[in-house]
Amino acid sequence: MNAQRRRKQPNRTTPAPIAPPRSFAPLAICGLLVLAVFLVFGRTVTHDFLHYDDNLYVTENPRVVEGLSLSNLRWAMTVPCAGNWHPITLISHMIDCQIYGLRPWGHHLTNVLLHAINAAILFLALRRMTGATWPSALAAALFAVHPLRVESVAWVAERKDLLSGLFFMLTLWAYANYAQHRFSWRRYLAVVVWFALGLMSKPSVVTLPFVLLLLDYWPLDRVTGDRWPLSALLLEKLPLFLLALASCLVTPWAQGSAMMSLELIPFSLRLGNAMVAYVAYLGQFFFPAGLAVFYPHPGATLGWEKPLAAAVLLAILSMTTILARRRSPYLPVGWFWYVGMLVPMIGLVQVGVHARADRYTYLSQIGLCIAVAWAMRQACLARPGWRRTCVAAASAAVLVLMGCAWQQTASWLNSETLWRKAVQCTSRNARAHSHLGVELASRGQLDAAMAEYRAALDVKPDYTDALNNLGAALSQQGRTDAAIQQFKKVLTIDPQYAKAHFNWGTALAQQGQNDAAARQFRQALETDPDMDGARYSLGVALAACGRNDDAIDEFRKVLQRRPTLTDAHFNLGALLSERGDFEEALAHWCEAIRQRPDDVGALDQAAWTLATCPKASVRNGAEAIQLARRAVELSGGRDPTRLDTLGAAMAEAGRFDEAQAIARQAIRLATEQHQTDLVRSVRIRLSLYEKKQPYREQPQQ
Repeated sequence: MNAQRRRKQPNRTTPAPIAPPRSFAPLAICGLLVLAVFLVFGRTVTHDFLHYDDNLYVTENPRVVEGLSLSNLRWAMTVPCAGNWHPITLISHMIDCQIYGLRPWGHHLTNVLLHAINAAILFLALRRMTGATWPSALAAALFAVHPLRVESVAWVAERKDLLSGLFFMLTLWAYANYAQHRFSWRRYLAVVVWFALGLMSKPSVVTLPFVLLLLDYWPLDRVTGDRWPLSALLLEKLPLFLLALASCLVTPWAQGSAMMSLELIPFSLRLGNAMVAYVAYLGQFFFPAGLAVFYPHPGATLGWEKPLAAAVLLAILSMTTILARRRSPYLPVGWFWYVGMLVPMIGLVQVGVHARADRYTYLSQIGLCIAVAWAMRQACLARPGWRRTCVAAASAAVLVLMGCAWQQTASWLNSETLWRKAVQCTSRNARAHSHLGVELASRGQLDAAMAEYRAALDVKPDYTDALNNLGAALSQQGRTDAAIQQFKKVLTIDPQYAKAHFNWGTALAQQGQNDAAARQFRQALETDPDMDGARYSLGVALAACGRNDDAIDEFRKVLQRRPTLTDAHFNLGALLSERGDFEEALAHWCEAIRQRPDDVGALDQAAWTLATCPKASVRNGAEAIQLARRAVELSGGRDPTRLDTLGAAMAEAGRFDEAQAIARQAIRLATEQHQTDLVRSVRIRLSLYEKKQPYREQPQQ
């Protein structure tokens, strides 16, 4: 009797790998997944960069824009960027800049490719672990085309989601390969390396070791049996837990001031918002409507009713999946995958002032996709007559999600469309109104922009960003006194708000108060030494005050960080020329021309120096003529100053007859335009050309 009841236990030491039958189906499914991703997200290659984090990670990050170099790689490995330590992500952006420059289509294309690869690897990993092809395909398809993926794919700054996702999927694949074979250090090391690279892309994958424990339960079936007790499985993952712990220690250092204190958002509010966010993410999984780039944190307005109801619902769902574990082991795995992977981003450790974010679901909702796919498989097995209905329902769901996601990508076309959608889909969203105002202001729609800033201040009267932006708009309208009042309000609320000091300085400079403006720029730099705009403006203000040596120092400092700042090269060249450093001045003007070939001012200054420099080693008549002619063409041929430079270049090249004709033309145009000083200067030079003598500039004393 006992012998009859005894069941044969599988060999847990060397579990047999699941080997689905060989066919072309997996390759075809991978191709369909990639095709589906490109159909949904391919339109993003026509989208712009956003003025929301894309500038921090790419467009205004000098290290990234420069591309790959040893110093930049060292910087990526040792310095946090935008509140995160993710060197792999930064290196990825550098590679894109190396290949595509700042053409946004290439950066968007990389995102789409990464997401397509992630979907394909997820399918292959699930199929490897379960041996079930079609449920694995459905889970991967739900993951791939869900509208909640749009934020991670359409936003260049969220490259970190896609890269961490890539290494997450590779870790799953490597772990399946490791768990289904005899122990191998090589296979185990692959798991550790992929996980480490995932953490270096985005630290939110710290919960991956817990996901592997869930997979040990199902579908790998490694939890039961005497040879694989839970303690052994935990010990096996000790290196992974240590890597996760190291990442948890590094993250607070990288995020710094971005982490909200408990005084600003108490733990009770964080916990309540977390419960509501879990349910909101769950609801958006099944009904993905009203998606926005920013959901404002409700703060004290949340109350206690919603968090309590959400907590009860979560407890019921958790208990239900646990009770169903014997008949449907995939349910607790999928559910706790979803719950567990959201823990780092659910807001218990609050970073920023948002309630939740679509991008946080990128990996966590794979658990829900698995639960849905295997529930449909179980229904088909229980009732074979339902098979066609399930296939039709699954196909319809994927197609509907594709349509919704395709439509959602339209809101990510540019910053204006993005924030307009956020204003439409959320209420009392001060940040959305303020950012929309910034975009409208950048398009010259200042009245509409100020209306958005005031809408933001109606929601949050002490919102420093909106106050500062309102002041900047008033300053653009020439209402500098009113603008300065707004900046003073900002600094009363937050004395360390560097942008308010910068904008105040800009307003003072508009009034000609350059000494006072320089003080404000210096205060901005004391708070934020990396504010390149403030340092450049400080150089301009110092030059206006006659403090040329100090201005030169500031321009040199800003060019060390931002060598592509063309205006700094131009102004530095002008100051160096004034004190007689012609060679260095010419080098900066030539660099300005290289960066901006149609810069008339740089073309003219470089040509003038090549034609009139008192140092023979600098002069080059032929090159001066080439640059001066380009400046004349760009200015329409009626700018007497540019013609004067061309005449000097002709004289330097020994072409005095042409120099005389051009000088006379410059005198005629300057006379018509009432530029009497220029007329007098050109006549002096004309007299030299008539004597077959070139003109020589003298440095100012």
